[in-house]
Amino acid sequence: MRPTVIAGNWKMNMDLAESRDLVGGILKGIGSIPASTVVIICPPFTSLQLSSELIRGTQLRLGAQHMSHLDGGAYTGEISARMLLGIGCKYVIIGHSERRQYYSESDALVKARTHKALQNGLTPIVCVGETLAQRESGETTTVITTQIRGGLDGLSPEQAAGIIVAYEPVWAIGTGKTASPDQAQEVHKDIRKLLVTMFGEESAAKTVIQYGGSVKEDNAVQLLAQPDIDGALVGGACLKAESFLSIARSATT
Repeated sequence: MRPTVIAGNWKMNMDLAESRDLVGGILKGIGSIPASTVVIICPPFTSLQLSSELIRGTQLRLGAQHMSHLDGGAYTGEISARMLLGIGCKYVIIGHSERRQYYSESDALVKARTHKALQNGLTPIVCVGETLAQRESGETTTVITTQIRGGLDGLSPEQAAGIIVAYEPVWAIGTGKTASPDQAQEVHKDIRKLLVTMFGEESAAKTVIQYGGSVKEDNAVQLLAQPDIDGALVGGACLKAESFLSIARSATT
């Protein structure tokens, strides 16, 4: 049985004082979340060390929002897998739509970073999703297929079973729009079918597929009730402890 995985992507928000308050608020309510639900926070780089110290010994887990495909060297502004591991990260978001859109990250780069994360013992949260124009022109399946085939190329079935795929329709990120539970389930089901063709049924059955796209308290229960939606990659709603915890609780409703 696949675990439910709820991850909060803080994006470029929260200074150190705000981070301390947010983590503290989450920790106050984390006891209401069953241990079977994996809860991850992904702060900005400047708050990773603080967050790591605050959550030590709790069920909260730490992830990063970005990682280089290189091991180290003269690459100003980049962060390596080894650095993330050293600070206590277990997860890393790769190929988020904002990275693809604003920094021209390609499927080839997503592939390189996915492999590098796995080689270093980090669990990648690999993001895929279509724009509104692509959805309206009927290209959703083609776009998702291209991104997954490109980003996960070369993985073994065992590696594929251990990653997290996050379907985040670009048109639903930060817009207030959300794919209906049926729309989201349809794409998640197609993703799992594609994973079967790439890695086999046993592997695909173990791969966690999250939904990300304006997930909020009032839609989380319906989304997480879908058979192929195994969790959520939460954006704005994760910046308040109670709304993030409420979404995590929805996984067991």
